[in-house]
Formats: sequence, structure tokens, C-alpha cells
Amino acid sequence: MEAITVTKTKSKPKANKKDYIIMDKNTKAIVFGFQTRAIQRMLDFDYICRREEPSVVVIVNPTRDGMHKCFWGTKEVLIPMVKTIKEATKMHPEADFMVNFASFRSAYPTSKEALETKTIHSVAIIAEGIPEQRTKELIKIANEKNKWIIGPATVGGIAAGGFRIGNTAGMLDNIIASKLHRQGSVAYVSKSGGLSNELNNIIAMNTDGVYEGVAIGGDRYPGSTFIQHMMRYEKNPDIKMIVMLGEVGGTDEYEVIEAMKKGKIKKPVVAWCIGTCSKVFPAEVQFGHAGARAGTDRETADVKNKALKEAGAYVPTSFDDFDEQIKKAYTKLVKSGKHKPIPDVEPPVIPLDYDVALKQGVIRRPANFISTISDDRGGELRYCGVKISKIFEDKWGLGGVIGLLWFKKNLPPWAREFIERVVLLTADHGPAVSGAHNSIIASRAGKDLISSLVSGLLTIGPRFGGAVQGSADHFTKYLYAGEEPSFMVTDMKNKNVNIQGIGHRIKSVTNPDVRVTIMVDFAKKNFPVTETLDYALSVEKLTTSKRNNLILNVDGCIGVLCCDMLRGIGYSRDEVREYVDLGILNAFFVLGRSIGFMGHIMDQKRLKSRLYRHPWDDIEYMMPDKPQKVK
Repeated sequence: MEAITVTKTKSKPKANKKDYIIMDKNTKAIVFGFQTRAIQRMLDFDYICRREEPSVVVIVNPTRDGMHKCFWGTKEVLIPMVKTIKEATKMHPEADFMVNFASFRSAYPTSKEALETKTIHSVAIIAEGIPEQRTKELIKIANEKNKWIIGPATVGGIAAGGFRIGNTAGMLDNIIASKLHRQGSVAYVSKSGGLSNELNNIIAMNTDGVYEGVAIGGDRYPGSTFIQHMMRYEKNPDIKMIVMLGEVGGTDEYEVIEAMKKGKIKKPVVAWCIGTCSKVFPAEVQFGHAGARAGTDRETADVKNKALKEAGAYVPTSFDDFDEQIKKAYTKLVKSGKHKPIPDVEPPVIPLDYDVALKQGVIRRPANFISTISDDRGGELRYCGVKISKIFEDKWGLGGVIGLLWFKKNLPPWAREFIERVVLLTADHGPAVSGAHNSIIASRAGKDLISSLVSGLLTIGPRFGGAVQGSADHFTKYLYAGEEPSFMVTDMKNKNVNIQGIGHRIKSVTNPDVRVTIMVDFAKKNFPVTETLDYALSVEKLTTSKRNNLILNVDGCIGVLCCDMLRGIGYSRDEVREYVDLGILNAFFVLGRSIGFMGHIMDQKRLKSRLYRHPWDDIEYMMPDKPQKVK
């Protein structure tokens, strides 16, 4: 997938922009706040509108800077991210709009800074709850500098076919159904952000679509008013009709009424003020918006609707009839010859994001990884389908968890205890064995715990710990082939191969290894099958008859008992051999011995042991007097 960066192409020069346009297909925006979904939705809207470049040119994120990766159709776009508005305007002086997602606590200072810059002409303030005094200050600044505020407490607005403020108009399928991907001829202004989405649909179904729509916000003192936007619409020759959706409370609608009476607004106006139900309540009611509260009869929806109708607006009897009045006004406009309907345009297809498509079940792809043992995607982690809470409630223990994760089985108690005994028995064998020795040396060299542990684990193999794997291989090979123990001993001697798991440097028949005794006794009492152990003990009788230290050692005992455990929990001989061939039985030794290695590492750290250097007197230096001469 190709990645591209947003270029700094110049938008239409400010001097050439008419005073009735605050957003269009040339608008370049700064987004304040790391709102990834809103940013992507803005870019998706740009793409279906066939804009040449994304409308979002820079993101202000006070916590970090860098680059933010988004989709532009199927390509990836890198949008710069900076920490301050000052940096953003310096980087992209062509950006004339700021979409402000700051919280209500920081919305005032950030909006003020934006309005006081030379390059930003309009600010949309999404947050609600900004103190009224602060809002009045922002309005004063905007008016003095001839700039625009949309909001506070707004979903924003939309210029059909050109620019979208944040999440305005909802999902893409709704946007396309509402014909917002191309320019219509009807403009609207609304108090309610939620109902503005409904307006997009109503206007699309009854006219040739929206030209521009603005939700001024529900606060008592909006940053811009009905009349300000409607006068913009009146001046714009591409807008043929205006829709206004007011509400109970406030008197802003009367400015529109006066303008209509004086002939300042000549275009058809369809208007309705919601909240007519307020008259049925016995006392004054506060509706959802801060401004939706009728303090006098003049502020009630009924009185305002009546005044709008008297001023010449198309006014329905209820919101349910709003669509009929819009259709009536538009049909009359077309019949008069003053407007020719704008044809529909097929929008480009926006590819679904992978996670969305996956959730909807409309795609499939082969996975690169497969996991059959655990799943952490849901509300609770599961080991092989068992909730982690149940594992603790039922006291599955270490052996039970290993059974789930290694063998995908609910192991019986004897198998769980066997696994835990293996871990306990193999946890450590002193500091002198190669693995512990390497871990200690690495730790004394200043290496961290993980590096020191790995240094020790890497010594595990055929000569150290490998007998667990090797003994399982040797004994099952001959046992499963039906060969007698005597044949195994003779055959391996003829091949000059030592039997893995047989022999000990110190332990013997007269000095038995207690660890082996413990494990053999446990298996005889609890295992349903001990065929591999019995075979190994028969081999031991033959080998110890030749030398009494050729006993079944602890590694060999663990190896053969692992095979018998697998047989005891339901695996066939072929399946046991598959485990052996996979070479994973050393996992028991690795798991147990890691505990000891880490103990030695911690011990050296506590002792603050210095760098280890092997003593000279323990090394036999056998260097020749001089090197051999090559002829």
C-alpha cells in the first residue's frame, strides 16, 4: 500500500473568497485534538466528494508530535501532528478553518488563540459546557475580526461536496443516501445537531439536496446566529432556498422574521421551531439545550412559528409535516423557472476499513498465525476455552494450566501433580552445572536477568538436560517396535550409541538418586500406564549388571514418564511418538531449570559479585614454542 504525505497546495486566496462562504471544497483545516475517528471520517468525506487533497492538513495534539497515518481512499496519508496551534499555523498558513475538539475546560483558550491568528478564518467548537461569559468573549473577538464561530455545543456543519466538520452527518452510507457527496441547492441552519442529520435526509428526499448545513449549537449564546448564516445564504447565488430549524427559548428567530419582513431575505424559507409541546406542561420546562427554555410567551415555539408564518415562511403544523413544506417550497421554486434541479452524481466507492468489514462479516482472509490454546479478545482471558477466573476458582494449579496450554486437555489430578513434581525436581542442581554456571557468569558480567537466563538456557541440549528428550526417543523407539530390552542394549552398543537417560557420575545402585525413587514410586501408585517406565527399568537391570552407576537417571526417568503420562491421558503410541519427534519434551526441563537459573542470577545480583575471570592455575596452557611453519 502506497503512503503519501499531504502537500501544501494553496487554497483559494482569502481575498477572493466572498463573505458568504466559510467552508467549501477548497477549505483546509487544522484539527485540534487527536480524534482519530473524526479525522478519518473527514478524509473519507473528502474522498467521496472527489477533492484533490485531504481537507485536514495538520493535527494539534498537545501531548505529542510526529505523523498520523490515515487512509485516503486505498492509499495511506501521513498528516503532520504538532503540539501547538502556533506551530500548526506556521507549518500550514493556507489552513483557514479549525475544528476544535478540545474539552470544555480548554476550548476557550484554544479557540481564542485560533481566532487571533491571521490565517484561521473560522472555528468550530464542539465542546459544550463552556461558561457563557467566555463564549461572549469569543463572539466579540470573532465579530471584531470578521471571523466565524460554529458552536459551542455543536456537531458542526457540512458543505455538501466539499467539507465536513468532524462527525457531522453520521456514517458514510447516510451521507451518500442524503446526496451530501455533491452540492445541492438548499441550505439550512439548525440549533439541534441531532436533528440536523434528519434534515439532511428530509432535504435530500424532497429537493435536489443540501448545499450547506450548519448546526449553530444549543447554548443560549451561540458563536454565530440564525440571521448571520441566513444572510450568507441569501447572498450566495448557488443557494436557492433556505431551511431553518429553531426551538423553544431565546429570540434569535425574530431577527430572521424582521429580515424577511424588510425584504432582506427574498429566497424561500421553510422554518419550524421545535418545542411546541412545552405548552402542555404546568410550569416552565428546561429542554435538552441550554437555550431551549421559554422565559416569556415570546420565546415559546408556538408564538415564534406563528410569527414566522406571518413573515412569509413555509411553516408546517408539526415537525411531521416539515418534509411536505420543504417539498412544496422547492416544487414551486422549480416550476417558477428560477431553478433547474442539480443532477445526481455517482460517488466513488470507499473501501471498508478492515476491522469494520471483519465485524460486519463481509470479508475473509487467511490468517498468518493460528492459536488453538488461548484467546484474550473477549471480556476474559481463556486458556483452551476455560475462563481464567474458573482456573483460580477450581484451583487448577500449575499442572492444570500446563495441561491446557501444552496438551489442550483437562488433566486428571495425578497428571497435574506429576507435572508439578517434575518442575520441583528439575528446578535446580547447584551452581556447578553448565547452565547455572553460564547464567552466573553472564550475571557477574553485568547482564540483565533475561540475558543471563537465556545464556544458561542455551546450554540445554544433548549433553545437559537433553536426556529427557533423548531417553523418550530411545526407549519408545524400541518398546513400540516390540523389541526386548536385551535387544535394545545390544543394538545400541553395536551402533556405539549411548542410551540416553542411563548413567550418572555419582549416583549408583548402592547410592540411588532420591529424585528417581520419588518419581518411580509416584508413577507406580498413580499412573494408569507405566509401560515405558517398566521397559526402562528392565534395561537398567541389564546395564547395572555391567556397571552399577549405569542407572536410570532423573532425566531419563522424567523422559519415560512423560511418555507414560501421555499414554495415560489418552494418546496413542503414534501420537506419543509425534510429540517425541517434535522435540518438545525438554520443555519440562527448561521450565523447571529456569527457576533455578533465575535464583542463581538473583543471588549474584544480591551479592554484588564482580566480573568472573577463570583462574590461571585451573587452565593447562599447552601452547607450542613456536607455530608450525607452512611449506
